[in-house]
Amino acid sequence: MARDPLADPGPLIRRVYAYVAYRIGDGAEAEDVTSETFERALRYRESYDAGRGEPVAWLIGIARRCIEGTRLRPEPFGAAEEAADPIDVAGATIERLTLAQAVERLDERDRELIALRYGSDLSARQIGEVLELRTNAVEVALHRALARLRKLLEDEDTAQADARLTERPSTL
Repeated sequence: MARDPLADPGPLIRRVYAYVAYRIGDGAEAEDVTSETFERALRYRESYDAGRGEPVAWLIGIARRCIEGTRLRPEPFGAAEEAADPIDVAGATIERLTLAQAVERLDERDRELIALRYGSDLSARQIGEVLELRTNAVEVALHRALARLRKLLEDEDTAQADARLTERPSTL
């Protein structure tokens, strides 16, 4: 074996867990899938080919198969508790829930791209390794996914503004 892909597991565990939590929600299920991912990686570490990509891309590929195997319904990634300024807890919660709802309305491919990029902090090249796509194809697809997400968020903002206008009593 030329290079041990699990030689420094600490950062890899954090990135795999972040990806899994982005996909299925934070908590026990994400921990189980992360554990299963590393169990499989240990079992099949000889199959790792450094020529095909970095260890994190290999592990994310394993995690994707573990997620598919669990048949869990994805939960909004924003359900994870975060430390927030107590003064603006309500505002931060609303923003997180709004973003989570918008992401859930994206198609599966867009959600996957966003989870790989922002959940596991992979570069476009690394995402390409995981999805077996060219880097520029990943960049274009990610750009389009983010544009669709922005549009959904803008539409939500417009709908909320319209709702606030209709709720106000007329002063005429």
